[in-house]
Amino acid sequence: MMHTLRRDPRKRSWELLCSAALLWQPALVVGGEATRAISFAHDVRPILSEHCLHCHGPDANAREADLRLDQGQAYVKEGETPGIVVVGDPDNSELFRRVTSDDQADQMPPADSDDRLTTKEIETIRQWIAEGAQWEQHWAFIKPKRPLAPTTDNAHWPRNEVDHFIFQRLQQEKLTPSPAADKPTLIRRVSLDLTGLPPTPEEVDHFLSDARPDAYRRLVDRLLASPRYGEQMAASWLDAARYADTYGYQDDGETSMWRWRDWVIEAFNANMPFEQFTIEQLAGDLLPNATLAQRIATAFNRNHRHNSEGGAIPEEFRVEYVVDRVDTTATVWLGLTVGCARCHDHKYDPITQREFYELFAFFNSVQEDGRARKEGNTPPLMPAPTREQLAEQQRREARLSSARNRLSDSEPQFLVALEKWQTKADLRALPAWNDVTHDLDLRFQLDGNLAPTSSSGPAGRVDSGPASYVPGPVGQAAELDGKKTMGVISVRR
Repeated sequence: MMHTLRRDPRKRSWELLCSAALLWQPALVVGGEATRAISFAHDVRPILSEHCLHCHGPDANAREADLRLDQGQAYVKEGETPGIVVVGDPDNSELFRRVTSDDQADQMPPADSDDRLTTKEIETIRQWIAEGAQWEQHWAFIKPKRPLAPTTDNAHWPRNEVDHFIFQRLQQEKLTPSPAADKPTLIRRVSLDLTGLPPTPEEVDHFLSDARPDAYRRLVDRLLASPRYGEQMAASWLDAARYADTYGYQDDGETSMWRWRDWVIEAFNANMPFEQFTIEQLAGDLLPNATLAQRIATAFNRNHRHNSEGGAIPEEFRVEYVVDRVDTTATVWLGLTVGCARCHDHKYDPITQREFYELFAFFNSVQEDGRARKEGNTPPLMPAPTREQLAEQQRREARLSSARNRLSDSEPQFLVALEKWQTKADLRALPAWNDVTHDLDLRFQLDGNLAPTSSSGPAGRVDSGPASYVPGPVGQAAELDGKKTMGVISVRR
């Protein structure tokens, strides 16, 4: 059902560990002590978003002093016009002067706003300016880059790339590494982390008896190859995608979305590349020669709640479903809340109202009814058989095709035999079919009289209309050519 490329799971275990390094910020080492460099996107922007962007952000109607702190040119400008930051010099930077000023006419945020920066927030801004005031876009728009593992003065403790970052942070916090966990603790931790299940007693015994140097790596590879791994990894994704097998309104009727859930689990177990994971869920049905699995993947966009209330206005809730797709897609893939821009330009994130409805138009193409069915999935629908069902369907189709072929092959022989039989057969020697009366209520001879010959049971009559009667193979026969009719009316006594 799903065409994927599987990498060696033993490589995957190390890729999983190394990917965590993307979450760590680069650090400076001063005098042997690690100090993390201040990041605008990670450290400074949240401060400005909370305290400053309401008046100095994207919203033109609320903007003061024609200053936009969500854009890089506000900080360090080229030419004669200075920005609000002097690179490397906090004391001469207007931004730092305003947030530290005691003069009510100058201080920011304004004194009457009762919204002052904390000492830690002010120090973060000061350090950012001193380190070069490097402006960055919102992190959701920055392509992740794998950082180089920092060097440490302990060449023995780190065992992989992630350990270098951990050791660096421990030094920064003036901490020393804890002793290595014993093997029973280790297998319990990693089993719960990768599969969500504790190890069985047999698995514990096997790991404890494995004295090979790479025993832990082998354990990780085995857990990564377990079907439970995909289930554990999928749980968070299902939450983000608002997965449920019920509608979510009123009586919360049943709807079947578990085939999409299984697709997500299989994608994790197959180590599907994230790019492919994204494309297939957003537009799998638009891929050339889309497979059943790729079409099932797009059910990500049908996981929204469905309202089946009798008084619901279908068009109102159809629009709500589209808004849900926009919000969920932005939250999951962009790391942004875009819901504010449904009514106005976003005050804190760089999303305009126009951009919101451009995304809205992209998702506003599903021909669905805003009022859902009380039970079962609401159209548009598509068959989504499981692998087992597909295999059974293929077996039955093969048997049916074989039977049709045999029938087609035998038809000429049958027609020849029928012709011979009709030529030689004496129809008068056949059983008197018209004498069969067992369990009959009425019997008509079709001799033109059309009166019932049975004296018992229901009485009846035949309205012959324009029908006519001609000699048949055995006795009389009704001549019916598609236009003539014969009606039978019976009345039970």
